[in-house]
Amino acid sequence: MKKDIHPDYHTVKVVMTDGTEYMTRSCYGAEGDTITLDIDPKTHPAWTGGSQQLTDRGGRVSRFKKKFEGFI
Repeated sequence: MKKDIHPDYHTVKVVMTDGTEYMTRSCYGAEGDTITLDIDPKTHPAWTGGSQQLTDRGGRVSRFKKKFEGFI
């Protein structure tokens, strides 16, 4: 491998939104830094299947529902 072209890979602490934390290796920051997450797999709807709300802008959702209301 070439010298002096690779980032420094070191241990950092990751703090989840519920306060749990774990150690991992990363190129982020410096050795011993803390990464505090705003969104994580425990809270994000993409992983939790959270409630979905459709925003009806210009009647698009209602037109779609009306168009396919009899379709199974």
